[in-house]
Amino acid sequence: MTPPHFSETLTADPATRTAVLIPFPARPKPAAPDPRERLTLALASLNTALSDQRSAVAGWRDVLGELKATTEGLDDSLQRYRANLRALGHSVSSLRTKAKALEAWADGLAPPAP
Repeated sequence: MTPPHFSETLTADPATRTAVLIPFPARPKPAAPDPRERLTLALASLNTALSDQRSAVAGWRDVLGELKATTEGLDDSLQRYRANLRALGHSVSSLRTKAKALEAWADGLAPPAP
């Protein structure tokens, strides 16, 4: 059911109309792309993507090289740390042995307990 004012507008006198409808201009349909041109564009896009990928892989390899150098340096530091801990452990054992010997000597000098 249409509203009363809508049907009145359709039947109104053309002289009383306030707007003129202007049709959109017709656009020509785009021509179908040439298959060879599409292939050329696709290959160009593929070449660009491959170039970008080569750059990314090269950057990734550089970062992996840096990581390897860093981890090797860390390994060297850990080896030195372990060696220092071993040397410290030997020094502590030697000092403990000397301390026990001094304790035994001091026990020998002390008078016997009553």
